[in-house]
Amino acid sequence: MTTQPMNITLSSQPADARWGEKAILSSNDSGMTLHLTGADALNTIQRAAHKIDSQGIRHVALTGEGWHLEQCWAFWQGFRGPKGQRQVEWPELGEHEQAEFDRRLKIIDWVRNVINLPAEDLGPEQLAHTAVDLISEVGGSAVSYRITKGDDLREQGYMGLHTVGRGSNRPPVYLALDYNPTGDENAPVYACLVGKGITFDTGGYSLKQSSFMDSMKSDMGGAATVTGALAMAISRGLNKRVKLYLCCADNMVSSNAFKLGDIIRYRNGKSVEVMNTDAEGRLVLADGLIDASEQNPTLIIDAATLTGAAKTALGNDYHALFTFDDVMAQSLMGSAVSENEPFWRLPLAEFHRSHLPSNFADLNNIASPSHAAGASSAAAFLSHFVSNYQQGWLHIDCSATYRKGAVDQWAAGATGLGVRTIANLLLK
Repeated sequence: MTTQPMNITLSSQPADARWGEKAILSSNDSGMTLHLTGADALNTIQRAAHKIDSQGIRHVALTGEGWHLEQCWAFWQGFRGPKGQRQVEWPELGEHEQAEFDRRLKIIDWVRNVINLPAEDLGPEQLAHTAVDLISEVGGSAVSYRITKGDDLREQGYMGLHTVGRGSNRPPVYLALDYNPTGDENAPVYACLVGKGITFDTGGYSLKQSSFMDSMKSDMGGAATVTGALAMAISRGLNKRVKLYLCCADNMVSSNAFKLGDIIRYRNGKSVEVMNTDAEGRLVLADGLIDASEQNPTLIIDAATLTGAAKTALGNDYHALFTFDDVMAQSLMGSAVSENEPFWRLPLAEFHRSHLPSNFADLNNIASPSHAAGASSAAAFLSHFVSNYQQGWLHIDCSATYRKGAVDQWAAGATGLGVRTIANLLLK
């Protein structure tokens, strides 16, 4: 039996006093009204939508004036949840708004769905293949790719990814994807995107507590975000060559897992001593950044759910941005503002690069105890694998990717934040 939809309308008038002085929702016989009386109307719509969903209402119709692209999207961000089915009867939008809304529904919902999948259902190989499927669907014949896995990674010199992933019975996987709409195999590469795809992170022998491990199916959020960003940019008309590198692995405990004191020797000549197996994201990203640097692109963007320190600084509300390039930082922050997504720049300076001393290798994979800036030192570690790290390199520590519990405006789970901002930047 089909249910009748709950009609949802927008109003710039405050709710009747009986609903409360600052009520954002009221209802009557004809449906529910969202009261947009504050400064941030889109946030109010998202919070109201989540409130409607939390009341068990699963079928709504957005009616009346004021429902445009951004209002509809804000409603969906709050109304959508990881359990059950939701049905929305959307208002008519203009042709361009409808096309943009449809691509957001397709691509950002893909990102949220993939991040929310249990690790049992999404291993390294599945992550790589589902990324290929999404990009191929929007990029068609302009897409080519190579997937390397298991011991082939060691033989080809992808030592960080192989070392981290070898402890799992699901082999590590590296995806190198080329979107080349020019058709010219010698066309310059405009941008490289590198994503951390740790499909489950136990911490390895530096074992996480359960309260930190329970959300680690989302540790591939960086890979999902850059995949979605490239798909979004392509669907918006990207005509430049972009390469995508996904570093996919499980970080497990086993007789074959890597150990503290092990030394990883990378293709760019750097050696790294492992002093914490839970700082594994930077070890796999290093391989992707080496490949990205070899392309000599204008822009390198890596995205990773990299540090707890970034979440301590920003909560789950902002993505953290690190870069030495002030011009590129301003460009990304401008993209974030235009897409209404939350980014915040955190410090990254030349002195952070010396915070990783090792007695036995060029670098330690964690900062020395006297240096407490964990997110900055993690970014600094990555800079050692970017040949021209001072220009055109952006590192995004994806603090806003996933929420362990529901809040005012979000259901529990993945948010999809960051996809539109990176896509916007690729199109500048």
